[in-house]
Amino acid sequence: MSWKTLDDMELAGKTVLTRVDINVPMEDGRVTDDTRIQRIVPTLKDILAQGGKPVLLAHFGRPKGKVVADMSLAPLVPALEAALGAPVVFVADCRGPAAEAAVAALPEGSVLLAENTRFHAGEEKNDDALATEMAALGDIYCNDAFSAAHRAHASTEGLAKKLPACAGRLMQAELSALESALGEPERPVVAVVGGAKVSTKLDLLGNLVGKVDRLVIGGGMANTFLAAQGIDVGKSLCEHEMADTAREIMAKADTEGCKIILPTDVVVAREFAANAANETVAADACPSDAMILDAGPATVAVVSETLAECKTLIWNGPMGAFEITPFDAATNAAAQKAAELTKAGSLISVAGGGDTVAALNQAGAAEAFTYISTAGGAFLEWMEGKTLPGVAALQG
Repeated sequence: MSWKTLDDMELAGKTVLTRVDINVPMEDGRVTDDTRIQRIVPTLKDILAQGGKPVLLAHFGRPKGKVVADMSLAPLVPALEAALGAPVVFVADCRGPAAEAAVAALPEGSVLLAENTRFHAGEEKNDDALATEMAALGDIYCNDAFSAAHRAHASTEGLAKKLPACAGRLMQAELSALESALGEPERPVVAVVGGAKVSTKLDLLGNLVGKVDRLVIGGGMANTFLAAQGIDVGKSLCEHEMADTAREIMAKADTEGCKIILPTDVVVAREFAANAANETVAADACPSDAMILDAGPATVAVVSETLAECKTLIWNGPMGAFEITPFDAATNAAAQKAAELTKAGSLISVAGGGDTVAALNQAGAAEAFTYISTAGGAFLEWMEGKTLPGVAALQG
């Protein structure tokens, strides 16, 4: 893969239109979690250090092309200033005379935050005229929003074609991590894929069996694979209508030389509740009135052994109902094993997806992973083998 980074650009005296993802949780007009803001800081500090003027372009919420006061980016200024340690000026549009005047007046060492790009209907339509108007504000385009790169919008794809374009530090780190996990990885490669439904991860599973050496399937989707083999899963979450698809994926894995690892023992309970009475049984011995809520210790042992045999790990989704104890045990144990191997330098571990990040944090394993993507949809589409418009626009 080839894309330009900030290192390839002459930034001194240049206005750098920087697409960021600062779609952060807010309460009473205040930022409640500034993780996404913290992650763009290296890019902005780099631009400032090299004498560039960063102009931030970002979306917030889903205003559907209209100005919605509650979705203004203005309340983010204090959190941005605190994270950056630099003055942040807000302008109430992302194109046109007011924005152009704000860029011209921006003091050296300051950052300009332009209003929500989605206040314009042309943003989500990837309107060429809007992209041209935004391009008039700057000299260079820098995309630091991998999480929005799967959308072909005016500020993610259209604009990249109007100006010299590069990846910001966060985008660069994300692309490098994903390339090392799926592009040209160190083998053997293992993927851990969990979550509730096979139907939401069909493309993902179909792509992975052709790319990885081992595929661990956990969570509710493992029940669908067990049922597809004629195993009674009782009252477990299971997509019985996906049985043929599950069998097709297993057949493709067989052809591709990918070993699928399913639970051999499971933790079952009669109710979905924290600390519900539970027992561990063989995967093919789930009582008809019970539901499978986690993988059992024998399965965890196999997964741990598999992780130890592999050089690269891609993780998406929990192995059980990790939100409630004690059904977080398999996810925690496998995550901690991956963290231990990563710390020891024997495993490259890349993880992503909302539930995944929460599960790894809960297991106390997130810090040790090589890379954790907070990109959600873009991370999944990358794993599915899809072309991301925002990334493709940077290649040259």
